[in-house]
Amino acid sequence: MPHRHHRPGGTGRHRKPAAPARRRRLTAACAGAVVAGALVAGGAVATGTFGDDRPGPRPPASSSPAVGAFLGSGSDGVRRIAELREWLGGADLRVGHTYLPGDTWERIESDPHFLRPWAEWRRADPDRLFVLNVPMQARNEAGVPDHEVRELLAQGARGRFDHHFRTLAGHLVSAGVPDTVIVLGWEMNGTTYTHRCAPDPQAWKAYWRRIVTAMRSVDGQRFRFDFAPSRGKDAIGWTECYPGDDVVDIIGMDSYDQPPGETFDDQVNQPYGLRHQVDFAAARGKQISYPEWGLFRRGDNAEYMRRMLDWIEERKPLYHTISDYCPHGVWRCEENPKSSAVFRERMTPGASRPGRNRPEFCVDLGDWLGGWFGDRRLCVTFSWARRP
Repeated sequence: MPHRHHRPGGTGRHRKPAAPARRRRLTAACAGAVVAGALVAGGAVATGTFGDDRPGPRPPASSSPAVGAFLGSGSDGVRRIAELREWLGGADLRVGHTYLPGDTWERIESDPHFLRPWAEWRRADPDRLFVLNVPMQARNEAGVPDHEVRELLAQGARGRFDHHFRTLAGHLVSAGVPDTVIVLGWEMNGTTYTHRCAPDPQAWKAYWRRIVTAMRSVDGQRFRFDFAPSRGKDAIGWTECYPGDDVVDIIGMDSYDQPPGETFDDQVNQPYGLRHQVDFAAARGKQISYPEWGLFRRGDNAEYMRRMLDWIEERKPLYHTISDYCPHGVWRCEENPKSSAVFRERMTPGASRPGRNRPEFCVDLGDWLGGWFGDRRLCVTFSWARRP
């Protein structure tokens, strides 16, 4: 299940939320010196946010990302999709996202009662995605110690739990959702879940491979498997847990506005951060996703919301789903009015985005100048006058 907050997969660190970063924008008329450095042969250097545009591999081209939110685990989550869509002025919410309970194997296998409302929603429109987080172990949030996790991983690698996942696959096919996106063993690089990787990465990878093989053995299935660590290293670098291109279809990442990283640029450029995910996926020809993202330790941070939505728009993941409950959310969490306004403006169909289509040049001012200006980043937005 999603989390009881403290944030799952996180380290439980608490820091005072920082104020949202402010971007200082100058018009071309008052920034001649900077503009001169940005103009080349009558053109202008147009960049996105500082540090986000280094040359490198890009993920496979795709259409607009499918959008959704986690709104609740059962039928209430299905019902709220329509309510969120109305709040967003008729936005096309194509992702239904839920979690299987991880307390017992019986509940991990799921049942028709749990799956029925999600399957009905998915079947109503062929363009929809049903995304299901699947634990790899029972007692998944019970604080099981490392030595026991290590033994459970070894048992899984030997095939002890295969039948549970074949049963789940059969239930999904029977429910009419054979093309479910399976977010298997999410945030495996953390410390929270019994399905974590760090106690024995080799056994974890072998166990993942057995689960995928077991689920793919069921007639009629067309599952896609999403490998989704949490951003950053946490207990182990998530690349050490990667089980292989033949058993992974999507490389996701759960990313909240919290450390490691003091700024969004840090979240992009840190080891095992957002850029690492994009480059790692592109090198393997995989699509990316963001199954969980949202606000957290820095509170109502409109700058984070803008930057994350920009990142998503530019990188075009297969899908993304914000965790819409407090403290992470925007619709069901009154604690975040500024971020809520940004999300609503950006997601509402036909909403204007001032400045998004105008060229922009940004420089990093460093600590000294950044402290004087109130921000490390100085951006120039170019507005071209029409010829008479």
